Amino acid sequence: MPEHVEVVIRSILAFSILLIGTRILGKQTISQMTLFDFIAGISLGAMTANLAFNLTIDIHHFLISFFVFILILFVTAYISMKSRRARKFLAGDPTVIIQEGKILEENMRKMRYTLDYLNQQLREKDVFEIEEVSYAMVEPNGTLTVLKKPPFRNVTSKDLHLQTKTEQSLAIELIMDGKIITKNLEEHDLSVEWLEGEVRKRNIKRENVFYAVLSSNGHLYFDFYNDRIPSPVDKE
Repeated sequence: MPEHVEVVIRSILAFSILLIGTRILGKQTISQMTLFDFIAGISLGAMTANLAFNLTIDIHHFLISFFVFILILFVTAYISMKSRRARKFLAGDPTVIIQEGKILEENMRKMRYTLDYLNQQLREKDVFEIEEVSYAMVEPNGTLTVLKKPPFRNVTSKDLHLQTKTEQSLAIELIMDGKIITKNLEEHDLSVEWLEGEVRKRNIKRENVFYAVLSSNGHLYFDFYNDRIPSPVDKE
């Protein structure tokens, strides 16, 4: 087999195996990247990348190594779920860097966390003045959690003693990319005929509907392929 063909095949195989491994480990690996998850992600990526272009690696040896690594990660994640001590060892604890409005310089120094980065993280939380912050801590996955002082917090319905309606259900996607999602219709006792009837009521051509969703309050939202915007922003 020509080497370039083998590289193509091995690349497809490497991608497929990495996808399978990620599915086994779960979404946490990509959504909440702790130090442990970061190391796991780099290791799996390096292993599969080597399989793709390093023709001296035997595929059978790679598969054994890869799935042993996946097994270790899976077992470690399971132990973390069962043991708080193991979870703290692998993921670490949150680190408070602002307490009662005061910056804890020593904690920032231990993490090599600079004031410039702190200000950047605060701005991402819509905080432009440190004096607005009561507490701030760096979570194990690196994100900054902020508790503002009472005068600077957003007003809620509870603060105003307003009655609010309870959400009855989540929004239901009915049409996506122009295709009717029959599974969603069936799960909520809706029919294609009902949907097409709603489309006709609005004098809309079915083939022009790009996206349709039924909100939790019963309102139908439609987006069209032809939005009839004179100067769309995304038009090059």
